Amino acid sequence: MSSRERARAKGIMRFSDLNLLPEISSAIVSCGYEVPTPIQAQAIPPMLAGRDLVACAQTGTGKTAAFAVPVLQLLTTRPGPRKIRALVLSPTRELATQIAQSFSDYGRNLHQRHVVIFGGVSQFKQERELARSPAIVVATPGRLLDLMKQGFISLADVEILVLDEADRMLDMGFLPDVRRIVDKLPRERQTVLFSATMPSAIRQLVQNMLKTPVEVAVTPVASTAGTITQGVYHVARDEKRALLESVLSDAAVARALVFTRTKRGADRIAKQLAGARIGAVAIHGNKSQNARERALGSFKEGTTRVLVATDIAARGLDVEGISHVINYDLPNVPESYVHRIGRTGRAGADGFAVSFCDAEERKLLRDIERLIRKNIPVCDPPPRARGALRADVQRADVPAPARAQAPGRGTDDQRQPSAAQSANGSRPAKRKFHGHAHAAQQRRRQGFSEAR
Repeated sequence: MSSRERARAKGIMRFSDLNLLPEISSAIVSCGYEVPTPIQAQAIPPMLAGRDLVACAQTGTGKTAAFAVPVLQLLTTRPGPRKIRALVLSPTRELATQIAQSFSDYGRNLHQRHVVIFGGVSQFKQERELARSPAIVVATPGRLLDLMKQGFISLADVEILVLDEADRMLDMGFLPDVRRIVDKLPRERQTVLFSATMPSAIRQLVQNMLKTPVEVAVTPVASTAGTITQGVYHVARDEKRALLESVLSDAAVARALVFTRTKRGADRIAKQLAGARIGAVAIHGNKSQNARERALGSFKEGTTRVLVATDIAARGLDVEGISHVINYDLPNVPESYVHRIGRTGRAGADGFAVSFCDAEERKLLRDIERLIRKNIPVCDPPPRARGALRADVQRADVPAPARAQAPGRGTDDQRQPSAAQSANGSRPAKRKFHGHAHAAQQRRRQGFSEAR
């Protein structure tokens, strides 16, 4: 029995079952893929049928190929003018660049020219590329509007609009720009939204852009991968720096992505780590494109072990082997927590996500726990940090909603205190965040599902 026959016998869909063009199928195989991810298997067929689509899937599940492949096929099988026929909007330069690379990879055997448009660099090269009549434009909203105002871009012939990371695009200040762009598009078009989360408020904003959309979701909204061990340190704000240096001194932290709330904070932390002889670089929106590319390059190559980033700058990062995500500052938007920690624990690998929570951030922590429907285990200070840190801050007594458990199982937060504890009025012991060597085993003991 061939591998294809065995796959079909097991009910596993393959790319060859999606009726893709031979040129696209061979390109996908050349990239090393045979079996589509769940979001690809659900999103590609309705897109090929010309339907509007809302797709919700976690970061790292293959969302880019889920829209790049059908866009390439639709433009190839439907003759059209040598004008811009597909527009993909992205919130960041890095994500736009990666999307453009996907069109290059999957369209290598086709003749669908594409161009990537973003700010922070001279527009001269982008003007030249636009003059060559690309069929596909991948762009960030700001630079796209600039070029439209200057007369370099017309969207009058766009047939397909894709909003990637739609929640972030609409929720972080891009909504006015997106609306201006959409106003210039033909009313008769196919509109597709891909996102890791889809809050109800954002869903209401996008309903007027879609026509009876197909909705697909391969994981619950705002769920976190079971391959990620999560933990939180309760620490005073002025002691976060010492704690970060201590955590990063652990040899188990092979490659770490540290999140801060502000651009200035990212620069300050990277400088402090460098002073402590911990190789770190910062990436944020104020950095030039060349500086951002150098920082990403050193992080990907492993010459720099720590990348300090803001949410917007890190959106779309695709770096293999990130062992740890560290939330130096908790995000103001709970959904951003899901995006952040989704950078680790990819493709079935174990990952670790630790958060630093000061007294003013306790409400943010409770909001995150309500969203992901899990109580995040409290960590003990690392041995090297215990002398530097004050007494651990106690958690606020507002539990997150309990997540569903298999019969006979429960989280530590759900278990009742012992008779001795009830008698003396003491609180149950805090949950522990075990060391890296035992983290995966502990997660399985607690009933965490292994999800790819």
